[in-house]
Amino acid sequence: MDTQLKRGFIETCVLKVLEESDNYGYQIVQDLSGIIDVNESTLYPILRRLEERKCLTIYTVEHNGRLRRYYKITDEGRQEIAGFLKDWGEVMVAYEYISGGKKQ
Repeated sequence: MDTQLKRGFIETCVLKVLEESDNYGYQIVQDLSGIIDVNESTLYPILRRLEERKCLTIYTVEHNGRLRRYYKITDEGRQEIAGFLKDWGEVMVAYEYISGGKKQ
């Protein structure tokens, strides 16, 4: 899969996980396992980019004597999901055409 396309999928999947509930990195990876291939070394740069775009915020919670960073989706993040879903309809039309399922 194209790197840019895959990055867009992963970003949207991460936002969807956070739409369900605030979460921390390791748990996000676990929640996405079986859906899309992502590991912690892939996830953290994505989380930084999403934070820079104001799609999520970060807060810390003490857990077993250590601080754990939690990620929370913002309204901008919800808008990103909505935009992805809107654009996905166009992608599916192109996919149908390319796969020969739909003639123009």
